[in-house]
Amino acid sequence: MDILPNLLHIVVLSISFCLVFLIFRQKSTHSKLPPGKKGWPIIGETLEFGTAGQRGTPEMFIKERMRKYSQDLFQTSLFGENLAVLCGASGNKFLFSNEKKNVTAWWPRSIQKVVFESEESYDNNDSTKLRSLVVEFLKPEALQHFIPIMDSMAKEHLETDWCPHKQVKILSLSLKYTFALACRLFMSITDPNHVTTFSDPFYLVKAGTVSVPINIPGTAYNCALKGGKVIRQEILALIKERKQELAENKGTVAHDLLTHTLLASDENGRALDEMAIAGNILGLLIASHDTTSSAITSVLKYLAEFPHVYNLVLQEQMEIARSKGPKDLLNWDDIKKMKYSWNVACESMRLLSPAQGAFREVIHDFTYKGFTIPKGWKTFWTVHSTHKNPKYFPDPEKFDPSRFEGNGPAPYTFVPFGGGPRMCAGREYARLQILVYMHNVVTRFKWEKAIPDEKITYQLSSIPVHGLPVILKPHTSSDNYLYN
Repeated sequence: MDILPNLLHIVVLSISFCLVFLIFRQKSTHSKLPPGKKGWPIIGETLEFGTAGQRGTPEMFIKERMRKYSQDLFQTSLFGENLAVLCGASGNKFLFSNEKKNVTAWWPRSIQKVVFESEESYDNNDSTKLRSLVVEFLKPEALQHFIPIMDSMAKEHLETDWCPHKQVKILSLSLKYTFALACRLFMSITDPNHVTTFSDPFYLVKAGTVSVPINIPGTAYNCALKGGKVIRQEILALIKERKQELAENKGTVAHDLLTHTLLASDENGRALDEMAIAGNILGLLIASHDTTSSAITSVLKYLAEFPHVYNLVLQEQMEIARSKGPKDLLNWDDIKKMKYSWNVACESMRLLSPAQGAFREVIHDFTYKGFTIPKGWKTFWTVHSTHKNPKYFPDPEKFDPSRFEGNGPAPYTFVPFGGGPRMCAGREYARLQILVYMHNVVTRFKWEKAIPDEKITYQLSSIPVHGLPVILKPHTSSDNYLYN
């Protein structure tokens, strides 16, 4: 009498097992996810990622997983998101060339909220138009006219913040210069007090974007949200003032990024959304600030460490200086002569990249190297899979500017500015700032590091933990090599 119930039980178990097997098989054949692990619930491997940066070895997070799982790609979880990290030159090429096809630009929601206040502003249809306006404003032909402004501001900066001192911290001074320059070129703000109105809340924004995104009064993230709101309100006030100037048809209306965007319209002839303009300018301030000042700091760090490289840069820059009159400012032709100096800057950015990479959002399922990346996942391309990879750069820890002579590194291996349609819009702007700053500093000073073995850590960018303090040695008339 017990046989029938037992038989039914066995049949039910068998059918259940078969269904589970078929579902699992269907799922596994349909979607073969990249190898790797996601770590802890919610936080994933974010702590490991951040810890590697704090130790000054962010590349180890990438290298260890490439070695353990695949040289091509692996999965992880960062900032609460499922993430596929595509590695090597082929991974970079794939992501750079598939913008709007398989992936689209994305930033963590916590950062979006600081910059734009709401996702609606970030996703505003005007965002694409605004990016095209930024690209247009920062293209080389347009930036050529700003080189004399960059040079005059750099000269004034050295007189005020370098010359009175025997020792300075390069990171803080380069941050001060790049922020003041951005305020001048993006919004025509020249009054130091007005710059401070932006810089005080801006540093709250910076600190909060690399903190745990907990919105509780007193936390760094909460302060960043407040700082972002203050800056947007300041920009909105500028927009109102600038619109009035334009309406009155004043001939002296500033030629800056703000005016450039206010004069533009969408495909229907409508003016662009003011809040979107304010958010995009704030985003551009963030993007251009840390990265460029980090690059400048790295360049001056390596010039202090390698005297023979410094001497070659000095020789190149002094030839340019001697070709100009006492009051002449740098121009586009001068920049084109700074070839070795730019090779030095590139090698500095290879070893200490000003940014670690960028995120993309997957807009539909795609397959890469035999693995499926599902829609809604995020991807990440990173400099750390190529910049110190001996496959692309032999003896990768060696500082060697000659790597960038001739055709330079292989395509998609040197990517401090990304690549493809979403390549950093400010790459030429950054190049000019770096070269103009190099010219002014090396033609005025030699310097040596006050802390020879100072540690480098990574947040948004590479940062010397003590700000790279250096002892200044101003050039004098007795330095014969300056005049030969």
